Amino acid sequence: MTLQVESLSFSYDHKAIIEDICLNVKKGEFVGLIGPNGSGKSTILKNLYRALQPDRGEVKLDGENLFKLTHKQAATKIGVVGQENALPFDFKVEEIVAMGRSPHKKLFAGDSPEDKEIVRQALAYLRMEDMAKKNYLKLSGGEKQRVLIARAIAQKTDFLILDEPTNHLDIGYQLQILDFVKRLQATVLTAIHDLNIAALYCDRIYVLKEGKIYTRGTAEEVLTPEIIFEVYGIKADVIIHPFTQKISITFLPQSLNNSKRALKEREM
Repeated sequence: MTLQVESLSFSYDHKAIIEDICLNVKKGEFVGLIGPNGSGKSTILKNLYRALQPDRGEVKLDGENLFKLTHKQAATKIGVVGQENALPFDFKVEEIVAMGRSPHKKLFAGDSPEDKEIVRQALAYLRMEDMAKKNYLKLSGGEKQRVLIARAIAQKTDFLILDEPTNHLDIGYQLQILDFVKRLQATVLTAIHDLNIAALYCDRIYVLKEGKIYTRGTAEEVLTPEIIFEVYGIKADVIIHPFTQKISITFLPQSLNNSKRALKEREM
């Protein structure tokens, strides 16, 4: 499954939120969107999974116009885990995961033995079989995210859109969830808040600033001290970690910079 986005733009109340976004995701790639709050990461994803309607632009999924598909057809091709997953009613975990089978069924159709087996397999993959009968609303944040990823897996799609899937989770759950996703070997486009996490998992990264793509490339190409300062306005030390062989970033607080500057002035 491949994705090609050309000149995607969206405005709200006549204010441009994203402008002329062009990006691509190749089959099997894990591609990240990074940038400061308000840079347009979630807006791009919401336009792609059609929670928002773009002002203009073209999106092709395996060469097919995504916006000409029905929502049900699109749901058989793209699985989504969004930031906002509040439910008005409580459900059992297995019922939440079974919702991923809806695009493949006729209206009012019950779960077939095949559907039930797919739900079981999705829960097993996330190591949650023993939670199948538990109430969703009583789970921890990390457990809820695993359920929602299991639901996306149950859709049996080859493409996943993840909107900051590890937001507000502790580091253990962050790594666990992204390890699960990485092992799926699906095509993934995700917004990521943590730059070190992006460096660990992403094959390529698009950097956003003020609703536009500022730069793109591998973690080594885009997570440089210069680009981090230009986009986020903070100084950082960037090295290749000796164990992971991935980019590792240490952010330098302004107070430290001021202290160093004062020390140099005294030495002069």
